[in-house]
Amino acid sequence: MSDQTTDLRETVRRRYAAAAVLVTEGEAACCGPQPVEVDENFGSTLYAADERDSLPAEAVAASLGCGNPTAVAELRAGDRVLDLGSGGGIDVLLSARRVGPTGRVYGVDMTDEMLALALANAAKAGATNVEFLKGTIEALPLPANTVDVVISNCVINLSTDKAAVFGETYRVLRPGGRLGVSDVVADDSLTPAQRAERGDHVGCIAGALSFAEYRAGLEAAGFTDVEIRPTHTVADGMHSAIVHATKPALSEPDTRAATPTDACCGVNACCTDAETPTDPTVSVSAAKTTSGCACEA
Repeated sequence: MSDQTTDLRETVRRRYAAAAVLVTEGEAACCGPQPVEVDENFGSTLYAADERDSLPAEAVAASLGCGNPTAVAELRAGDRVLDLGSGGGIDVLLSARRVGPTGRVYGVDMTDEMLALALANAAKAGATNVEFLKGTIEALPLPANTVDVVISNCVINLSTDKAAVFGETYRVLRPGGRLGVSDVVADDSLTPAQRAERGDHVGCIAGALSFAEYRAGLEAAGFTDVEIRPTHTVADGMHSAIVHATKPALSEPDTRAATPTDACCGVNACCTDAETPTDPTVSVSAAKTTSGCACEA
């Protein structure tokens, strides 16, 4: 890892640690937790009022995202869900309600202060089907093929190695699993330098991928059915967007009828129950014997 990458990650960590401390200190004050200062394009205002009112105030106050991934991820009862960069836990707790007692939601975050805040919020919410794990989104602390859905709220753009994030997301998803995240995405016409002019890295602007780069990154990792839909503008040429993608399901066994192009060992569909000789005047057994077929019974 380069010094610049290390410095950027540490800058991000400090920013979110400070946000968690601000919320925690506000909780101890007479007036309760105060929302972290963000503009109208980020934060808890992007959630419905009934969702905000149903959660611990500290989870709402710590929200720093650019959307509401739980509203677009099509969560189902029994799903296992992973939230990348779970912060104070708002999306984990909302997801936990959607998947119900037969489902489970994991939150991964690299910031000790946010993890402590999330655990406290889960306890206040009485959520028993959640688990918070310390780790980075470039090296997820979960086995392969673990979860049905991956969500994230304006965190992937903070990574300095997005290819690793896409690869790790693909790895932990089960075949047929789906990605449903909110993130900041740049117009294809903007260069990295122009993106940096519109905001800093920790503010979710400078590190954003373009629409084409985002799609290419997901497809390079193996995802299909990639859809990127902008929802609102966060800076000139920069948008909050909903991103959907799918990890392909395992291929079904090929049950097609045998054709001459399937021939081997002197038979069509060699080593299957649908064997026929390529030469109709010769039996299947004779054809295998003549060719020395490795599939010979």
